[in-house]
Amino acid sequence: MSWFRWEQDDLILKLRIQPKASRDSLVGPYGENEYKITLTAPPVDGKANTQLVKFIAKAFRLPRSSVKLISGEASRSKCVRLKSPQHLPIPLED
Repeated sequence: MSWFRWEQDDLILKLRIQPKASRDSLVGPYGENEYKITLTAPPVDGKANTQLVKFIAKAFRLPRSSVKLISGEASRSKCVRLKSPQHLPIPLED
């Protein structure tokens, strides 16, 4: 799988976002290169991006400041950096 990689202690995730879903959830691998996440927020005025950072921070038990959107601000495909996550709510297997 190539939807995640480690850069020293940081975890980089390639995500596929489905906005306006019925609930926020970690769905699972999406194809070979992305991990699907559903969000209740609409893709308007950055609301889905804000919700994504909040949801990822909570899921990985990190402060929001430790989650950075690297790319994909206006796309459903996004790349996110997590600073030194200790809790992994999804299995990461090579």
